[in-house]
Amino acid sequence: MAKVTMALAQVNPLVGDIDANTRLVLEFARRAIDEHQAGLILFPELVLTGYPPEDLLLRPSLARRIDRALQALCEARLPIKLLVGYPRVKAGRVYNAAGLIDQGQLVAEYYKQCLPNYQVFDEKRYFEAGTQPCVIDLWGLPVAITVCEDIWQAGPMAQARDAGARLMLNINASPYHRGKTTERRALLKQRAVEGNMPILYVNQVGGQDELVFDGHSMAVDAGGKSLMQAPAFDAGLFTIELDLESGQLLPAQQTEDVCSLESVYRALVLGVRDYVTKNRFNGVVLGLSGGIDSALTLAIAVDALGADRVEAVMMPFRYTSQLSQDDASDQARRMGVKYHVVSIEPIYEAFMASLAPAFTGTQLDTTEENLQARCRGVILMAMSNKHGSLVLTTGNKSEMAVGYSTLYGDMAGGFDVLKDVPKTLVFELARHRNRVREVIPDSVITRPPSAELRPDQKDEDSLPAYPVLDDILERYVERDESAADIIAAGHAEADVRRVLRLVDINEYKRRQAPIGPRLTKRGFGRDRRYPITNGWSIGD
Repeated sequence: MAKVTMALAQVNPLVGDIDANTRLVLEFARRAIDEHQAGLILFPELVLTGYPPEDLLLRPSLARRIDRALQALCEARLPIKLLVGYPRVKAGRVYNAAGLIDQGQLVAEYYKQCLPNYQVFDEKRYFEAGTQPCVIDLWGLPVAITVCEDIWQAGPMAQARDAGARLMLNINASPYHRGKTTERRALLKQRAVEGNMPILYVNQVGGQDELVFDGHSMAVDAGGKSLMQAPAFDAGLFTIELDLESGQLLPAQQTEDVCSLESVYRALVLGVRDYVTKNRFNGVVLGLSGGIDSALTLAIAVDALGADRVEAVMMPFRYTSQLSQDDASDQARRMGVKYHVVSIEPIYEAFMASLAPAFTGTQLDTTEENLQARCRGVILMAMSNKHGSLVLTTGNKSEMAVGYSTLYGDMAGGFDVLKDVPKTLVFELARHRNRVREVIPDSVITRPPSAELRPDQKDEDSLPAYPVLDDILERYVERDESAADIIAAGHAEADVRRVLRLVDINEYKRRQAPIGPRLTKRGFGRDRRYPITNGWSIGD
């Protein structure tokens, strides 16, 4: 049986560093030759720039830099065919291209036809759409090339089939959200059956600002049966063999899916690790309050970076319970991180003394509560400046949705690990992490959540119970259901109207919030963008 080995390079490029990404391509290509004697290697979409390059695509030197990168790949004259993604500038227009390099020559080039312009994608801002299929002869077999979104639409597969293709190569930069692997697998099965041909699918891995790319490269046969699946969230080189006589892919490595909670946890870890390391921070610092949000954030940070790059700071005040202080100290000890205790009492009193003339005749209210949070924000930012560390904020999606957070206080920082994690999921993830090793004290998980900004305060004094709140938010934020629909689903009208109003009036806060890893199809930031100033009324 005549066979050829094909390699999928599930790599983690750095957006904008074209020289380093070119070296990464050459490194993986040489590995595919040396370790697997591969005849073809596939790289992700726009691998030479990284994805998404955003307005770097508008830089005047883009074309020159890409030309130099392609020249370097050709001049290497490696004994392997390379399928790489890059932006191609042609007659003043930019295309999302995939090029095949063989024997030192760029022998074929395909331009992505289906340009996504929904959710986090904005490709029509930058790219011109291609119109023609690309079917090339590889070892006597007609093979089609497509790019990412082309596989999500029926047209490019139909073109390839009609042009006589018997195998499709699809290169991707497909970001993660919960349930994405199941969606991809069903999609590949549908397209393979429509085209009556196997599909080889390679995907980028790594964190890029809000986005996390999970890899999970895979291959299916002409009937859509899975033949190979690479692991999620890990860079690596994965291979599959092609039978040249039948044109069929042969079964290869199958990595099992991880559970949903583990998938979310690993996405958060990867998002933190890449944001910190790619932006060259020395480490991270966060406020450890003794509550569950900061406890989970600390666990993720340590798993992402190692304990030696993580600092935790307890900043007690007169309302901070002894249990919170004990739990924070206990977790810091369990996780082996550098731990500080810095009281905000004298800082708060200094502020209040200075503000006393301006506050004459007023009563205590949320102003004084917010001032506590802002004292803590100043401390964390000072430590960030002094040590070159990134401040991790700890607000979850439920809090961000309803504005249960303080601008320039607990929102002060550079990266919000839990920004797209609802509170109910925070509890699930904390329990999940403790199954590996109990690093979060049990009392942190079991006691009622509290901001501890006034005596005997509980979150549910100000908000509906979190299971109720999160279901209302799921329906309004994720599914765009109206108030009438949510009430009809069984929620109390007063709760619905209060929660929806809080979501709407706190858009201004979310615009000023740190970025954080995206886990859903409607993450705050790239996905859900509402006008701050508007007259839209809550109703049907």
